[in-house]
Amino acid sequence: MNKKQRANLIMIRLSEKYPNPPIPLYHINEYTLLVAVLLSAQSTDKKVNELTTNLFKYASTAKEMYALGEEKIYTYIKQLGLAKTKARNIYKLSEILINKYNNTIPNTIEALETLPGVGHKTASVVMAQAFGKPTFPVDTHIHRLAQRWKLTSGNNVKETERNLKSIFPKTKWNLLHLQMIFYGREYCQARSCDGRRCELCKELFPRRKKPVISKKA
Repeated sequence: MNKKQRANLIMIRLSEKYPNPPIPLYHINEYTLLVAVLLSAQSTDKKVNELTTNLFKYASTAKEMYALGEEKIYTYIKQLGLAKTKARNIYKLSEILINKYNNTIPNTIEALETLPGVGHKTASVVMAQAFGKPTFPVDTHIHRLAQRWKLTSGNNVKETERNLKSIFPKTKWNLLHLQMIFYGREYCQARSCDGRRCELCKELFPRRKKPVISKKA
């Protein structure tokens, strides 16, 4: 099975399992999605959702978040890793959104990446899920699966993103991003599968003998 055949089979199997995958992070609007994605770095979506459900009751816009202040923001998210840095970044980016973008979210990756705490992956997620622009954000799950399915060498997430974009149709990028995350969490986890155990790995590589040693993102 060549790479193109594998890609087609992957799209078929993932669509069978996840025809309409939901956005895993709780949000109300584009701003709260941006904040939620920023908070999810080195934290689980489940924990982020627990905390933002309460936070967003009081602050769902840049103006409201800025009015809370950095210390108050921290009290809502202090259970997360890097909470102080995240609180500072949320406060600062809210100020920038108010003063520079009229309390709205810019809709280009380049502009988003200038905001405090917003890297390429966060910007790409917001572009895909808030604005429907085709991107292919690569998280740890996608990076792992892409290696196990021999879609990339896995040297780094930038290379993985570039490889996936060249393999899959642009119209499928946003859907596949979510489908691969859900599959990686549910079936092809870091410890539960080594490239030979989950059903899709076995179907793609029925003769694989050695485990795949994934390079970290």
